[in-house]
Amino acid sequence: MSKIDYKAIGLKVGLEIHQQIESSHKLFCNCPPDLIEEEHVVLVRRLRPTRSEVGDVDPAALFEWRRGRYYEYESPLNTSCLVEADEEPPHPLNREALVVALAVARSLGSYIPDEIYVMRKIVIDGSNTSGFQRTALVAIGGAIEVNGKIIPIETICLEEDAARKIGEEGLKVKYRLDRLGIPLIELATAPVIESPEEAREVALAIGRLLRLTGRVKRGLGTIRQDLNISIAGGAKTEIKGVQRLELIPKVVHYEVLRQLRLIELRRELLKRDLSKDSITYNPVDLTSKLARSSSKILRRAVESGGVILGIKIPKMKGLLGFELMPGRRFGTELADYARFWAGVSGIIHSDELPGYGITGEEVNVVYETLNADPSIDAFIIVADIREKALKALSTIVDRIRVAFDGVPEETRAANEDGTTRYMRPRPGAARMYPETDIPPVKVTDELISEADKIKPEPLNVKLERLISKYGLSRELALEVLMDIRLDLIESLIEKYHERVQPSIIASIFVVTLRGLRGKGLDIEIITDKHLEEIVSYIAEGLIAKEASELILEEIAKNPQLTVREAIEKLGLRAVSEAEAEAVIDEIIREYIEEVKKRGLKATSLIIGKAMGKLRGKIDGRRVAEIAREKIEKIIGEHKT
Repeated sequence: MSKIDYKAIGLKVGLEIHQQIESSHKLFCNCPPDLIEEEHVVLVRRLRPTRSEVGDVDPAALFEWRRGRYYEYESPLNTSCLVEADEEPPHPLNREALVVALAVARSLGSYIPDEIYVMRKIVIDGSNTSGFQRTALVAIGGAIEVNGKIIPIETICLEEDAARKIGEEGLKVKYRLDRLGIPLIELATAPVIESPEEAREVALAIGRLLRLTGRVKRGLGTIRQDLNISIAGGAKTEIKGVQRLELIPKVVHYEVLRQLRLIELRRELLKRDLSKDSITYNPVDLTSKLARSSSKILRRAVESGGVILGIKIPKMKGLLGFELMPGRRFGTELADYARFWAGVSGIIHSDELPGYGITGEEVNVVYETLNADPSIDAFIIVADIREKALKALSTIVDRIRVAFDGVPEETRAANEDGTTRYMRPRPGAARMYPETDIPPVKVTDELISEADKIKPEPLNVKLERLISKYGLSRELALEVLMDIRLDLIESLIEKYHERVQPSIIASIFVVTLRGLRGKGLDIEIITDKHLEEIVSYIAEGLIAKEASELILEEIAKNPQLTVREAIEKLGLRAVSEAEAEAVIDEIIREYIEEVKKRGLKATSLIIGKAMGKLRGKIDGRRVAEIAREKIEKIIGEHKT
């Protein structure tokens, strides 16, 4: 990543951390909170926006409605009911989940009101059958300390998770209702984070705190981070759905880069003596000119009853290909808008031509038909059903005009490489209103008492216990405290410390896993179950402690493997000392002349050859001890 002085550009980041809570049932019904592929019934719905209590319509909801989509829901028989189908009123708020949220609030020093009310938040992208998400404000205020800096917490909410999206087919979007209603705790920080790495560290600290309650789900997909990012002269952008902790710094960096480049693009537009009025909506039908093009994209559109429309973009040659993020240009942004507002598959612009089967000669024909100057002007082509193509070009013109203002406020979705794509307009203040089907919950002394029982203890108390009770060095204990899986490390040390040295367990997490990440491997694939199995096998003497790195590396490369399958594939069954001695004896016999000639200096040679055969099958220190003892014996016999 290129170097940017984040402080100088006024970077401000706020986080919204969403974590699924482990409870016996969903937030507003008695269905189990599990994702299961099972027999299901199918529901079909259309959703529409409604006005708020003050008569306003939320822009994000209006956007989704204008897309004209409808939604098909798979409703599993055992993990959803009439509540998820929006055919029955919600049940009272899940007490277990509320206690977890209260425990987190207590640990952060947040203010908890006397009563908790459930609200409806308008969401009509299909992720909820009702057209809104239920959410309850549990606490406000409080703070978490990260690397000596106080990060204020703005709100702590309890809300229902969305339905699970499983596919799209044209205007139909398919969801599964097993995830809908799983309890989520949401923590929102103040926008005081000032660098990409600090954003990761704050997310890590909050995620670790949530896990320390012992009442949250684990694994990929159970925790999601949304980021609100702005810079001086830019705009507040909300980025949704960052699941991987390690992706956060990239997402922040690329969004900063995007905003800086959009500001630079605005300067270039003004430098070219352009204005919003320069960008006009005058679509021209190019079908007769390009219907016989060798471009499969164009031919396919025409054969399907579509048209090829184009517009001239004056004095913008080279700017549609203006890079905003790695692999994403201003033209990519325009294509995102066209796809989401008009439903077209994409656009073609002059800065990427000739290409897509469109020849240089055809490019000249387009310039001529649009009455454009190839030396300074640009153009955009859309090939689709006429109505959609017209809407796409209208949307593109609107988005280019917004470029004269710099950075638009919008909601974006995170891509796997850390870049982002346009998702929808940012929601307004008109999306929340009271939920009348659920009575408020009084926060009693009994509820607070239950919450205090699972409230995470201070980290300094954990630090001293790791050192005094389990014998970890202060340096290793501090590394353990910084690990997202601190709760798992603690539980494994407590369970296995009599058979496996606690330092060995800790090192698997803070040394081995981090080393694998340094090799570029995806350690998110490695689950808590994998790690506990490895520790249990070490405890049972089935594998040597050195085997853990080899096994975890193999699983990271081949996620379909179980721990046992990885052990078998690598041939890492633990060997006895007698078997190890036999291997070392064989190696010494092979290199006996070296041993007689070099004496103890040959020890490293023998150990190296032995570890090549025994690595991961027996403690490496014991291999070294056996080899040294045997060489010393040979030297003694040779002298006599």
